[in-house]
Amino acid sequence: MKLQINGEERDFASSPAPFTLASLVEILGMKGDRVAVELNRDIVPRDRWVSTHLAEGDRLEVVHFVGGGLAARQQELC
Repeated sequence: MKLQINGEERDFASSPAPFTLASLVEILGMKGDRVAVELNRDIVPRDRWVSTHLAEGDRLEVVHFVGGGLAARQQELC
């Protein structure tokens, strides 16, 4: 199955059946509590990932949140 992820076409030939959004996040090695996903221009709530099936040609935007912030920036400046 081919999917567009963050503008890049990726092939998941050996994807599990059914291929769900939860499976994709796991395959990508991302922590589910630090990720937001948009599927075909709609944000999918985390509690629906297990029941959201992916289809050939779906377009996803996956945003992975990272820590940091003011304290980290202040240390860089010192």
